[in-house]
Amino acid sequence: MSAKLDSVGFNPEQYMHEVGVQARAASRLLNTADTAGKNAALLAAADAILAAEKTLIATNAKDLAAGEKQGLDAALLDRLALNPKRITGMAEGLQQVASLSDPVGEISDLAYRPSGIQVGRMRVPLGVIGIIYESRPNVTADAAALCLKSGNACILRGGSEALHSNLAIAKCMHQGLEAAGLPKTAVQVIEAADRQLVGLLLKMKQYVDVIVPRGGKSLIARITEESEIPVIKHLDGICHVYIDEQADLEMAINIAFNAKTHRYGVCNAMETLLVHSAVAKQVLPVLAERYRAEKVELRGCERSRAIVSDMKVATEEDWSTEYLAPVLSVKVVDDLQQAIDHIEMYGSHHTDTIVTENYQKARQFLREVDSSSVMVNASTRFSDGFEYGLGAEIGISTDKLHARGPVGLEGLTTQKFIVLGNGQVRI
Repeated sequence: MSAKLDSVGFNPEQYMHEVGVQARAASRLLNTADTAGKNAALLAAADAILAAEKTLIATNAKDLAAGEKQGLDAALLDRLALNPKRITGMAEGLQQVASLSDPVGEISDLAYRPSGIQVGRMRVPLGVIGIIYESRPNVTADAAALCLKSGNACILRGGSEALHSNLAIAKCMHQGLEAAGLPKTAVQVIEAADRQLVGLLLKMKQYVDVIVPRGGKSLIARITEESEIPVIKHLDGICHVYIDEQADLEMAINIAFNAKTHRYGVCNAMETLLVHSAVAKQVLPVLAERYRAEKVELRGCERSRAIVSDMKVATEEDWSTEYLAPVLSVKVVDDLQQAIDHIEMYGSHHTDTIVTENYQKARQFLREVDSSSVMVNASTRFSDGFEYGLGAEIGISTDKLHARGPVGLEGLTTQKFIVLGNGQVRI
């Protein structure tokens, strides 16, 4: 059974201890589960979600009503809302994860050594993953699915505004797990909004192997500062597109437009456009007109504003700001090195793109830009687990250890050395 809250004499430490013990025990059982069993659980959970559509919408209505009473803005309420389309999308997400290759147990690099032993590596689950997230209830299903398929138990702590919805979705996940003969404690949702429980979770290093925060910068910063457990995270998505003097200008304009306007409130949207001075007069007026039609506010350097006069002045702060809004910083540079230096100084090591037809410049950009995703002639919006063929992602990491970039199933595993012998002893 999952740990339950007792409204009388509730003991947060005891509650979280029980959650941790149960998660660790469940992780050991999941580690031995075969692919067929995990897939069966995911598919059964998908069926349970579809069958519970009316219940999920009714339960979600409680969260929406409470959110409106608390004064949540329209954007947050939209992220919080469940409807038939989003519920179908959750079920389809589980089905897609079931269709992915299972990385657990894969053996690679097996080779004979002079002693006669064979040495290789086996991919194994991390163990127990704590995931702290905000607003969107669908994250409950997505995160649970990725953890389950990669053989990890998970402890989920969603935002208080989505508590009823998250618990209802977790119930569907539990039905799937039980149908496949797997422990339902492999997926546990913290059943209270008490912020103290987050602090306790971040110190449960005897039970939890990694923490994954999904949410705004302040949430991720707090978790990174307080956690005694390794964290997979990114703080900012300050992404750049650099248009080189040897770019196909039509391609460059389309990429720069898409990278900014496809969606604003996402971490892989472009926040700064860098343009080579040799093509700035050809590119910027065309882009400015297209951005203007989308009501994108432009903030430029002195050279940019000399070309597009209605740009606002970009401050030093603008170059290091993740707007998550229809606002864009623009800077004219004299060469590739200036572009790379700007990205190094102000970027967040998330995603950066060069648009160029020059192979050597593309290679230099790929080699020297120190970001988790570096692109040539493509929109930054492709920095996404689904687009990368990972099927789904639990988040994007700008760290260099343990995972970097979109974190899919493989990123939720690690490797151990295995040795195969036939009686060798070391002499």
